[in-house]
Amino acid sequence: MQKKRDKFDVKLDQDERELLESVEQGEWNTVSDVEEEAALAREAAENFLRKDQRITLRISSGDLERLKQKAAYKGLPYQTFIASVLHEYAAGHFKDVA
Repeated sequence: MQKKRDKFDVKLDQDERELLESVEQGEWNTVSDVEEEAALAREAAENFLRKDQRITLRISSGDLERLKQKAAYKGLPYQTFIASVLHEYAAGHFKDVA
């Protein structure tokens, strides 16, 4: 007989388990005005994600071709992909290799 699975029966990583435990122990408070908080979050995201600068960049044709291939594999326009890679690097998500 097959065991019926609960929709919440999923594997959690360490961070998710800690977060769930925190919520279950009542360490979280509901915000008083959800709409106001959502508006603040939207405004912050818009300000953070706004692309307000333009650059011109010269790179080798080989590098550009490889970037275009990687972008196509991900289903993204190549300029969007390049901007995403630069953003990830600027945000410290790539390890510098000496």
